[in-house]
Amino acid sequence: MKVSVYKNSGKDSGKKIDLADEIFGIEPNDHAIYMDVKQYMANQRQGTHKAKERADIVGSTRKIKRQKGTGTARAGSIKSPLFRGGGRAFGPRPRDYGFKLNKKLKSVARKSALSYKAKEDGIKVLEDFNFDAPKTKDYLKLLTSLKLQDKKTLLVLPEADKNIVLSSRNLPKAKVTTVDTLHTYEVLHADNLLISESSVEKIETLLK
Repeated sequence: MKVSVYKNSGKDSGKKIDLADEIFGIEPNDHAIYMDVKQYMANQRQGTHKAKERADIVGSTRKIKRQKGTGTARAGSIKSPLFRGGGRAFGPRPRDYGFKLNKKLKSVARKSALSYKAKEDGIKVLEDFNFDAPKTKDYLKLLTSLKLQDKKTLLVLPEADKNIVLSSRNLPKAKVTTVDTLHTYEVLHADNLLISESSVEKIETLLK
């Protein structure tokens, strides 16, 4: 699959780059995508929720009424979940929601997400660029030249670039990541994927 390479001015450079079909042109596996996104979302949960159970409630342990002759059920503690102000039965406790996925499934999920974006013409390849200093207006100018200023975009760089990251940080719909940290969720969440020219080869090497 051949796509045009754009300059950071938004103009077509006249160059073409070949996107490997085994990465950007596979039949997407929806279940692999589902599992990878599910794991990502699970890992975002802090898991710090905690409700007080009957052992955590402060209250008297005096038997609150006689055992027999009341016509109602026995009651041995004011801290029982049956009473208002008592503990909660089987309440949530701190836990880790993360779970394991094998590397092959995660790789298939990322290939599937990239293939979906390629089918939707949601991928633009840019010539490698950098900024002399972190300036939001420079990054906004780049998006405006590509007519993507109102779209959710994800820029994929071969390695972290502090000036580019800081330039994009104040734009709510713009995000920057690297090839090594590229995730299925982020690819699908973005309307358009911007990939620097040198990142394409690195993605293909990583996912082959």
